[in-house]
Amino acid sequence: MNFRLSTADSDFAAAFAALVDARREADEDVSRDVTAILKRVRAQGDTALADYTSRFDRHDLNVSGWAVEPAECRKALDGLSTELRDALELAAARIAAYHEKQKPQDSDSVDAAGVRLGARWNAVDAAGLYVPGGRAAYPSSLLMNVIPARVAGVERIAMVTPTPHGEINPLVLAAAAIAGIEEIWRVGGAQAVAALAYGTDRIRPVDVITGPGNAWVAEAKRQLYGVVGIDMVAGPSEIVVVADGKNNPDWIAADLLSQSEHDPTSQSILFTDDAAFADAVAAAVERRLPLLATQAVATASWNANGAIIVVRDFEEAMPLVDRLAAEHLELAVDDPDALFKQVRHAGSVFLGRMTPEAVGDYVAGPNHVLPTGRRARFSSGLSVLDFMKRTSFLSLNQSSIDAIGPAAFALAEAEGLPAHAASVALRLK
Repeated sequence: MNFRLSTADSDFAAAFAALVDARREADEDVSRDVTAILKRVRAQGDTALADYTSRFDRHDLNVSGWAVEPAECRKALDGLSTELRDALELAAARIAAYHEKQKPQDSDSVDAAGVRLGARWNAVDAAGLYVPGGRAAYPSSLLMNVIPARVAGVERIAMVTPTPHGEINPLVLAAAAIAGIEEIWRVGGAQAVAALAYGTDRIRPVDVITGPGNAWVAEAKRQLYGVVGIDMVAGPSEIVVVADGKNNPDWIAADLLSQSEHDPTSQSILFTDDAAFADAVAAAVERRLPLLATQAVATASWNANGAIIVVRDFEEAMPLVDRLAAEHLELAVDDPDALFKQVRHAGSVFLGRMTPEAVGDYVAGPNHVLPTGRRARFSSGLSVLDFMKRTSFLSLNQSSIDAIGPAAFALAEAEGLPAHAASVALRLK
């Protein structure tokens, strides 16, 4: 592990700054490659998609089929064990219940000047969902992306997913059946994001694209923002755990590795006020790593990006935690709410010793699509609002324009916009 820090060290400030500023995301080569892919898909459409799929996923779309039929999804759902089906359906129900409470309310009122003003919310017409199919397939992410769109009232949801050798994880298909997705395309990568944004002969364009992916997918979304809306530019997973010495070190080690196993560039950080507990967690991590089927990835991630930081007390820790603005933050202490009050920047917070981040990935209800790379400083996790837009409105009568119009006229004159000024003045008594 590269980072074992203590706030008592003389060089702590510099070492921690290096940890905060560590770059774990796409480089210039990825950006250049994605630009070329987007340009080609825009120009060549389905021809480009077929070529990229043949090269990267090693199958012919014209043979394996461009789309997945709903019957295939229903078959996958029917083939699940009762335990797995119940788990997916529980997750879907809890996610829907949580997101129903996010639906915004229209407003319509008349103020003291007699001006009627308000706002009306509408869902976007179409949303595109990217579902990974490379290193791992995540039916949970499908539910987390589709259900908020459904709750928002989006009428058309188009899903794209890479299908190596033409195959799709049956759990993903089963989740698609539960979510009611009927438009699924066997294309992935930056080219699939381009197809959703620009449209092709087969794939109609969408208004918003959400869903996780690799560095090329994230960069495609970044470059296409403005052509379409996006949820966020997601980077490698990350977790910060704040834990005292009363915790079971094996539990905390497992929590840290739950993010390390995602990707070699994932980041897992522990803050503790107990040096002996820090040693115990480090030892537990080393014991657990060889037991994981994901050992190679988790080890690479932990060695490159893992950190254990010993602090004098948690009052000292919390400003440091805020500087990291982590995707996931666990507060495994006696009084997590006291520390939670000090948190300003985190994607999602998990309170108490019995609340592992992993439960939030699946069945808790809040969305697990969260800002990474310190973006929790200015952005939030995926919600119903990502699939909706607000239209403001106002209505004046003679009395109300007489009340506020002169001020508008004065400001238009001051800004040197005479047509603006006239459009108001002509209506005044």
